[in-house]
Amino acid sequence: QVQLVESGGSSVEAGGSLTLSCEASQYIYRMTWFRQAPGKEREGVATIYGRNDATYVRHFVKGRFTGSRDGVKNTVYLQMNSLKPDDTAKYYCAASYGYGGSWHDAVNYNYWGRGTQVTVSS
Repeated sequence: QVQLVESGGSSVEAGGSLTLSCEASQYIYRMTWFRQAPGKEREGVATIYGRNDATYVRHFVKGRFTGSRDGVKNTVYLQMNSLKPDDTAKYYCAASYGYGGSWHDAVNYNYWGRGTQVTVSS
């Protein structure tokens, strides 16, 4: 059983930056950041694959958010810049051993963290 622990959520003003961290209890191939705002569906934001550290982000955060991975620490990060009020959500880390299915589809993940809250004020 893989344990995922997120940290780094906070309240910031629009235009500010935050870095989220997610530490896994062991190596796992695909680690992805999702977010969910009140009344909205959970959506994938960025994924980081193990071994080659390939990263992908969704179009709506491209140029502002960057995913990265520390293989030694089994930790992934989400660097968020130029934050907007629309980025307000609870951010979750998810992981899977495989790489099948769309990376931004929550059904493809076996393990989830409890989430960390990001609030962006205007």
